[in-house]
Amino acid sequence: MAKKTADRTGGKAAANGSAVTQPQLGFIGMCRWAWRQLTTMRVALILLLILALAAIPGSLLPQRIQDPGRVNTFLEQNGGWGRFLDTIQMFDVYSSIWFSAIYLLLMVSLIGCVIPRSAQHWKAMRSAPPKAPRRLGRMPGYETFTSAGDPSESRETADREFLDTAEARLKKLGYRTSRHDDHVAAERGYLRETGNLLFHIALLVATLTMAIGSLFGYEGQRILVEDDTFTNSLVAYDSFEPGSYYDADNLPDFRLKLDDFDASFDDQAPGSQFGQPRTFDAKVTTTADGQSEKHTLRVNEPVRVGGTGVYLTGNGYAPEVTVKDAKGQVVQSGPQVFIPDGGDPGYTSEGVIKVPDSAGTQMGFVGVFLPTATQNENGELVSSFADLRNPYLVMSGYTGDLGLDTGSPQSVYTLDADNMTEMTDASGNPLLIQLAQGETQQLPDGGSVTFDGVKRYIAVDISQDPTQGLMLASAIAVLLGLGLSLFIPRRRMWVRIRDGHAEVAALARGEDPMVERAAKDVAKDLADDPDDDADDDPDGRAPGRRGAGGRTAGGDG
Repeated sequence: MAKKTADRTGGKAAANGSAVTQPQLGFIGMCRWAWRQLTTMRVALILLLILALAAIPGSLLPQRIQDPGRVNTFLEQNGGWGRFLDTIQMFDVYSSIWFSAIYLLLMVSLIGCVIPRSAQHWKAMRSAPPKAPRRLGRMPGYETFTSAGDPSESRETADREFLDTAEARLKKLGYRTSRHDDHVAAERGYLRETGNLLFHIALLVATLTMAIGSLFGYEGQRILVEDDTFTNSLVAYDSFEPGSYYDADNLPDFRLKLDDFDASFDDQAPGSQFGQPRTFDAKVTTTADGQSEKHTLRVNEPVRVGGTGVYLTGNGYAPEVTVKDAKGQVVQSGPQVFIPDGGDPGYTSEGVIKVPDSAGTQMGFVGVFLPTATQNENGELVSSFADLRNPYLVMSGYTGDLGLDTGSPQSVYTLDADNMTEMTDASGNPLLIQLAQGETQQLPDGGSVTFDGVKRYIAVDISQDPTQGLMLASAIAVLLGLGLSLFIPRRRMWVRIRDGHAEVAALARGEDPMVERAAKDVAKDLADDPDDDADDDPDGRAPGRRGAGGRTAGGDG
C-alpha cells in the first residue's frame, strides 16, 4: 500500500513538473560523514592493508637509513629513473610523507573505531541477555521436546524446576543467564569481542610504540673490516639517524671489534641453488664497563651491548691494495671496501680507491673484484662462485683533482672523474690493471699498484629503542586478541517451557558452524533420549532414562 502511495505521489510530482529536492549536507555534514567512514572497522582494515602495501618498496629498494652506499650505486646505474624514485622518496620509504600520512590515518581510524566499540562492549557485558523472541523456531539451532514432570507435582512446579535445571546447565557451560517467567535467556562468547578489541588496541599501541621509539631512540650504520674496532661515538658511524628527542651525547660507552667473519656457500646444490649462502658467522668482541665478551653475530641473531642492539645486515670483500707513487713511497695501503652487486650470486663487487696524498697529482682507481674469476663463453671475466677461490682485481686509473678540497660531501664508493684524466698505457689505450693476489703492476708515471690480499667485512646496524619491551607486549597482545576473536564463538541460547512443552534455540553472533549442535546438545542434556533407551533395550521395555532434572521425558524433536 505504501509503495502504491509512493508511486502515485511520484507520478503526481512528475505530472506537475516538480522534482523532490534533497537537503544539502553542507561542510559540517560532509565532515561528519567522512569521520563516520574513517572510524569504521572496514576502513581501518583497508588502511592496514594499504600500509602493508606501502611498505613493500622499502623491502625491494635499498634504503638510505640502512645502506646509503647501495642507494648511491642504484642512482648511478639507473639515471633518470633512479632520480624519479628518489623524488617520490622511494629510498626513504618509512620516513616519507605519504607513508607517514597512511600511518597517521590508520592511528586516527583505530582510535575513533576502538573507543566507541569499547564503550558498547562494556555496556553489553553488564546488561542481561535479551529475552527470547516470540518464535524460537526461526533460529538456526532449534530443538523441541516434551518434558514429563513428576506426577505428584503440579505442572507449574515441574516447569519451574525444569528452568532451574536449564539455568544451572547453561551456567556450567559458561553462559551468562537471565531468568524470566517461562524461559531462560543466556549468552556467551563475550571474549570474542574482547579479543577483537584487544587486537585493535594492541595494534594501536604497537603503532604508537614504533613512533615513540623513533623519537627517543637512534639508529646508525657502520662497516667493519676484519680486525677493525668500532667505538660507539658519533664520529665513528658511517651514517647516524637520531630520534627527534634523542641526545647524541648520551650514546652508551662500548667498543665492538670484528675478529673474524666466515661465510659458507653451497657448492653441491644443483640449478639455481648452487652458490646460495648458507651461513654468515661474525666473531666479535664487545667491551663495556671494562669487561670484554666474545659473541657470534648472525643474521636475525643480534648482539646486545650497553642497552644497544647490533644487527648483521650485510657483508662483502675488502681487497688489500698498496699504491706507490713515482718516488716509490707508499701513498695508500690497506683494505678497500668493495660493494657486491646484489643481483650477482658470484659476489662480483665494485669499489673505488682514492689516493689524495700522492706526489705531484692525485690518483683514483675504479675497479671490480671477482672472488672466483673465470671466463665465460664470450671470453669475459666473471665470478663463478661467491667464495674466495681465485680472487682477481680489475681496475682503471685516473689522475687529476679528486674534488676533496671543494667542501662538498661525496661518497667513498664513487669517483667523480670530471676533472681527472684516465691513465693510458704505452700505446695510448686506456690502462687496464689486472691483478691476481700477490701481483704488482707498474703505472705509467712510475708508480705501482699491488694486490696484497683480501679481508672480509660486515655491515652492521646499531640501534637503541627504549620501547622494545612494550613492543613485545603489544605483539603478544595482538596474537592473543587475534586468537580470541577467531576461535571463541559468540552465541545466544534460550530455553523455554510451557505446559511441559520445552524449546531450545541457539543463535550465532557471527560465524559459528556449531550453533545447531550446541542447541541439540543442550536439549539432549535436558531431555531423555529415546534412541539411547532403544539401544539398551531393543524391545523398548526399559524404563525412561532420568533427565538432568530428575524427570522422565520423551522427545519429539
